[in-house]
Amino acid sequence: TTKKNGALVMCEVFMPDKKTPHPSNARATIPDDPGAWFGFEQEYFLYKDGAPLGFPKGGGFPPPQGKYYTGVGYENVGSIAREIVDPHLDLCLHAGINHEGINSEVAKGQWEFQIFGKGSKKAADEVWMARYLMIRLCEGYGIDVELHCKPILGDWNGSGMHCNFSTKYI
Repeated sequence: TTKKNGALVMCEVFMPDKKTPHPSNARATIPDDPGAWFGFEQEYFLYKDGAPLGFPKGGGFPPPQGKYYTGVGYENVGSIAREIVDPHLDLCLHAGINHEGINSEVAKGQWEFQIFGKGSKKAADEVWMARYLMIRLCEGYGIDVELHCKPILGDWNGSGMHCNFSTKYI
């Protein structure tokens, strides 16, 4: 379900003087340069019962990776993933996050979303919130989101978060 009239809040930790960032608060050191543009490509796996979606129950592997990239059809992407990734896009847009796109990735059960932001701090905040929204959305489906860079051993694609960036031309 979608909450109405709510707010997403990104918090920082400060010392008791309310001015000095706590040593754990790395966010406070990020400049918010509106001339810096970032395009984040967050790859992830959707997991059910300890395995990526589409992997055989009880172990083993699906057909080799490759045909799943930007795949369509039940054989390639299954039936539940789009019930997650499409509403995730809508949730992000409703929250003011500049969600640019979705695609299935190289491995079975692997997906990617793209977030574009202007300003270092704002762009980073938006990708963190997009991750949060994905994880919260998946709770309702009994699905876990795996962001680990190499969750499946062997010849299976890992997940990364590519970052494209540009600065203002002077």
